[in-house]
Amino acid sequence: MQIVLLERIAKLGQMGDVVNVKDGYARNYLLPKGKALRANKANLERFEQDRAQLEARNLERKTDAESVDGKLNGESFVVIRQSGDTGQLYGSVTTRDIAELLSENGFETARNQIVLAQPIKILGLHEVSVILHPEVTSTVIVNVARTQDEAVRQAAGEDVTAEPVDEEDTIAVEEVFDEGVEVNLDEDAGKAEAEEATIREERSSEEEAEAVAEEATATDDAIESSDNEEESED
Repeated sequence: MQIVLLERIAKLGQMGDVVNVKDGYARNYLLPKGKALRANKANLERFEQDRAQLEARNLERKTDAESVDGKLNGESFVVIRQSGDTGQLYGSVTTRDIAELLSENGFETARNQIVLAQPIKILGLHEVSVILHPEVTSTVIVNVARTQDEAVRQAAGEDVTAEPVDEEDTIAVEEVFDEGVEVNLDEDAGKAEAEEATIREERSSEEEAEAVAEEATATDDAIESSDNEEESED
């Protein structure tokens, strides 16, 4: 669809430019938001008639945005979220969350003014762009932490996801064992080998006894069979 822009649109053009866009983009966003008109003869004439008024209105909006930018740009805002030890959030921080955060702090903002490549899913300091006007963009820092204390430490440059070394957890080896007790690995290994040898000897003796018993049983059976044959002959 061919349209005429009523304000500057990123990646499209400046006010008054006639450009081609996808029909869905025009119908669902640009036209209903008052950012463009269909580029037909009537609308082009209308635009030229209203151009001075549109430019004056745009300049006023830009001036207001620059005033807000002077207060907002570079500011830091804290978001408290739960996370694992590695800093991975249980959930994420979205454009809606950031817009609500800015609004709560006196900067009325809509979610479509927040620019995020993807939702924030990890602790830390994150730069976020806020579009105040087609020609004015602020950058703020979103400090995502588990507590206010961690947020302060992160702002000071500390990595709160690094696990601190606990002195109580680093117990010396000699404190684990009672004094005077020596650990002799070779001796333990020797004992283990001796136990295995004993088990093997016991198994061998048992197997030998079983073999002897089987042999004796076979002999008894043979003798009994012979006696039965002799009785039969008699």
